[in-house]
Amino acid sequence: MHENEVYGRKLAKRGETIAAPSGTATKQIAFAALRHRDFRFFFPTTMLAMMADNIEHVISYWLLFEKFQSPVLAGFAVISHWTPFLLLSVYFGGLADRYDCRKLIQIAQVMYMAVSVAWAILFFTDTIEVWHACVLLVIHGIAGVFWTPAEQLLIHDIVGPDDLPSAVRLNSTSRQLGILLGPAVGGGLMLWLGAPAGLLVNAVIYLPLTIWLMIVPYTGHSREGAPPRRALAWKDAIGTVRQITQHRPIVTMIVLGGAASLFVGNAFQAQMPEFAHDLGTEKADLTYSALLAANAAGAVVGGFLLDGKDWLLPTVKSAIVCAILWCVVMACFAFSYSYPLSLALLFIAGALNLAFYSTAQTIVQLQAPIDLRGRLIGLFSMSIYGLRAFSGVTVGVVGGLVGIHWSLALSSMALFAVTVALFAFVQSGKNSMP
Repeated sequence: MHENEVYGRKLAKRGETIAAPSGTATKQIAFAALRHRDFRFFFPTTMLAMMADNIEHVISYWLLFEKFQSPVLAGFAVISHWTPFLLLSVYFGGLADRYDCRKLIQIAQVMYMAVSVAWAILFFTDTIEVWHACVLLVIHGIAGVFWTPAEQLLIHDIVGPDDLPSAVRLNSTSRQLGILLGPAVGGGLMLWLGAPAGLLVNAVIYLPLTIWLMIVPYTGHSREGAPPRRALAWKDAIGTVRQITQHRPIVTMIVLGGAASLFVGNAFQAQMPEFAHDLGTEKADLTYSALLAANAAGAVVGGFLLDGKDWLLPTVKSAIVCAILWCVVMACFAFSYSYPLSLALLFIAGALNLAFYSTAQTIVQLQAPIDLRGRLIGLFSMSIYGLRAFSGVTVGVVGGLVGIHWSLALSSMALFAVTVALFAFVQSGKNSMP
């Protein structure tokens, strides 16, 4: 029996149909991806895995601060988290093109669990040294980039191209839920069980996704078949860029994601304690937590609203407009000295950030040639995640010279100029845009 027929029968048992690519726009169905039984399992298990990722950050960063009191080590933690995306995304995207994406995600999950257990042992025995911390931080960063392209190919395989916009939005929302819940759960585990035991429990939270991947038929290539295997090389990023120069929408979204990461990224979160202090409240620590929560909560609410309402079509123009609005809101936040206004602005910024990111991700996946899809997802990940390593310069280092309020505002306005230029670029070639 042909492989696609076997796959179709497996899906039929789950009450699903194989969606064919649409050549014309259709009315959006609310939460379309959730019509697929397996995506309904993927959504919460991915949220748990992302929550575990953030729990580990909360506990390990706190213990490293208590143990070493080292700003340099804290800086290395940020660099080690994002630099692997810059260096390895396209290569690991090539792996996702060639191999079973379920297994690639499982390898990443095992890496996460091993790091969490290693932290627990080292902190419990009080044998942690700086080099231990550096190695574990690097492994954790590599696991993140190992996971990302394979995950995107997997959700494409689960829901098909017609429901992919919904799947990408909901997947981004599940990640934001994990980011929102991670600090609270991590703090609770430290208070309830102690840090080492909390890290051991955290390793278990990765298991639902890992086990679920053992029982589903999707490989990331089941609907369309795996592309021919090509030799992988570290220069794939340059070669991939050359091959997609004629795909104007893909190029535009990669540039948009990279510019957003380079100029602003999430560097403002590292400066949030100072923003909280400047808001003039007596409890800066509570203000700090609330500001971070507002940004994540905005992304979660925005994700559910966008997927539940027919408000945003996955077009290049809508992605750029959302990015432009995000720049304006972030510039307003930079100069806000009102605590309620700052909370509201960060909430809106979270929703807009999720909107333009998920739209850009969808466009890249839908328009990518099948034989390059994993590499292009890797290239997009390199752009939108890897370049965050440099946003610490545009916001942080410059902030040390002119103040964080001006540095964030200037970075937002620089990004605004880039997004407006991209909008003009879109207009000049509108016949080739979706």
